[in-house]
Amino acid sequence: MDDFVAYLDTSEVRSGKLEELKTAMAELAAFVEQNEPRIISYSVCFSEDGSTMSVLHFHPDLASLEFHMKVAGPKFPPVAPLIKLKTIEIFGRPSEDLVAQLREKAQLLGTGSIIVRDVHAGFARFTRDQLSLP
Repeated sequence: MDDFVAYLDTSEVRSGKLEELKTAMAELAAFVEQNEPRIISYSVCFSEDGSTMSVLHFHPDLASLEFHMKVAGPKFPPVAPLIKLKTIEIFGRPSEDLVAQLREKAQLLGTGSIIVRDVHAGFARFTRDQLSLP
């Protein structure tokens, strides 16, 4: 559980950009699924009125999130005109380098803040073997 990382970002959808954003995010999700075998889960969610988007992903460890930033990072700039990022929340213990990367992403996509929440207590009901991770 110590290495597990959850990521949640929340963005405002720019007026008139919802359908274009949905297409872009479906493409990004497919790219992540194809190119990031260690990521546990990646979900793009929209509020009922389409004004807010949240992206939630789970990683078995920091290396997986760092890899995501490296591999998917070049796919973020085309999304910038479609959203205004509000927050990125990390549940776990990110490195300073990772926090710096997330700050860069927040500046690229909006004016969002980075919130780090260190896990105090809890458990995970999965193991690396159950996830078929290398």
